[in-house]
Amino acid sequence: MQTISKRELNQRTAAVLAQVTDTDDLVVTERGKPRWRVSAVRDQETALARLEREGRYTPPRSEPAPWPSHPGGPAYTGDEADVLLDQMRGDH
Repeated sequence: MQTISKRELNQRTAAVLAQVTDTDDLVVTERGKPRWRVSAVRDQETALARLEREGRYTPPRSEPAPWPSHPGGPAYTGDEADVLLDQMRGDH
């Protein structure tokens, strides 16, 4: 994203606006602080399309990763689970 001062926008409007592209916006500063954003008009651009263009959103893959056949973590028997629950409750 390019940055330009308010004064430069005032003095060279046509040249500055020529810098605005479909993929790149222009930030106008006043006294060194960002105040305005100039962007090209995009017909019927959705919020997700804008976020994707800005690199802030990545659409999900069309083929998601498969679920694991055996979830990780230890396997406990019923008696072992009862002992662990008793220990967590403080009933020991």
